[in-house]
Amino acid sequence: MTVPYWVQDAVFYQIFPDRFANGDVRNDPPNVDPWGSEPTIWNFMGGDLRGVIQRFDYLLDLGINALYFNPIFQATSNHRYNISDYYRIDPKLGDMDDFRALLEVAHRNDVRVVIDGVFNHCGRGFFAFNDVLDNEGHSPYKDWFHINGFPVDAYSPGDAKDFQGWWNYKSLPKFNTNNPAVRKYIFDVARYWIEQGADGWRLDVPNEIDDDTFWAEFRHVVKSANREAYLLGEIWEVDPRWVDEHHFDGLMNYPVRDALLKFLGGNDSACDFADSVEGLLERYQRENVYAMYVPMGSHDTERMMTMLKGDHQKAKLAFLFQFAYPGAPAIYYGDEIGMEGGKDPDCRRAFPWQRGNGDEDLRAWVKRLISLRKRNACLRRGDYQQIHLDKKRCTYAFARTLGDEIVLVAMNASASKRHLRLPVNSLGWPDGRILCNLLGSEEYIVSGDELVVTLQPWSGVWIG
Repeated sequence: MTVPYWVQDAVFYQIFPDRFANGDVRNDPPNVDPWGSEPTIWNFMGGDLRGVIQRFDYLLDLGINALYFNPIFQATSNHRYNISDYYRIDPKLGDMDDFRALLEVAHRNDVRVVIDGVFNHCGRGFFAFNDVLDNEGHSPYKDWFHINGFPVDAYSPGDAKDFQGWWNYKSLPKFNTNNPAVRKYIFDVARYWIEQGADGWRLDVPNEIDDDTFWAEFRHVVKSANREAYLLGEIWEVDPRWVDEHHFDGLMNYPVRDALLKFLGGNDSACDFADSVEGLLERYQRENVYAMYVPMGSHDTERMMTMLKGDHQKAKLAFLFQFAYPGAPAIYYGDEIGMEGGKDPDCRRAFPWQRGNGDEDLRAWVKRLISLRKRNACLRRGDYQQIHLDKKRCTYAFARTLGDEIVLVAMNASASKRHLRLPVNSLGWPDGRILCNLLGSEEYIVSGDELVVTLQPWSGVWIG
């Protein structure tokens, strides 16, 4: 299996295009809402590709080296998961020249760009579905979809009945991917955008296309265009079926997020947490574990800071773990400055660019974590080894090891100060070895085969 070598070194930043930055007001729709308005399922705020280019220095300063974009193709919604033209950049985001300019800026700065592939369903404006609506049973495209009868009612209120829609939404007609013509169309789209320079696809609801042969063909097409292209599946559960030479390189590792937020929220014990995050490392092949996309939030979830009830220290501890865990850590735009937001669409607020509107200390912390992760190969490529676990005191420690390079990570997920005695003989650290906190100024000395570490409430350290 060929998993792209670069993914385990990646730090992703997810951008919801309409809400990150408005770089060209000329492509704003006439009913654009003011930047920072309350997000709804309907409104647009003017974010576009030029906005990303203009704010690229911000991204580079943070330290990210990979971008994941929610859909950028022509659609009628602000989320663009109802695509009407898979070969056209949505005019509200810019045009092909803007996309090429974005790729040029990204690649010149060694930043990869992964785009969202929505191939289970399309929008009602898609040419083939339009033809079905107009020509009904005479349409040459009627077998591109799952039609139950004519005439097709695609616009009245209620669930889809005359045709199959994703989750019965009339606005999202589901493709018949058993149709060779549909497969060819999708595979041609997949190849086209890789040939234009995209570095991979994030596949939306791929389990809805429950066809191993389809995904094997899809993988072959993409890898033939660029063997280093990243294939990322949106699979929410633990399911090894989806990562192998016939499917994807990695998955959106939501189970890590869920385990961490439950642990920090007091809903799971340290033992539950350890069982979850360590168990995940055993469920998948190593190369796929290290190619997972590890998020703390996304456009489909409540914001991390909201889940943590605005607790700055817990947010720092969450990032501390995320950036030390195997896989590619991913920042949902604005999480690095503590943006809040409830369930969709509230988690899709506009980025607050005005000074003073974000948590700059949290951003500095994330920037520091990214820098250290880049400098310490063991945090990206090393083995994972549990060092300490105390269910009663809510403390946990593990090490990332790569040859002689070692970083020890210790966490205190409680409201009390904790003194930890960490056994380090398995790490080869001898008695008297002096170590330091990579995230602070503290020094530690190995005594016998133990390292004594004091942790403040809701805090952690990286020791090396």
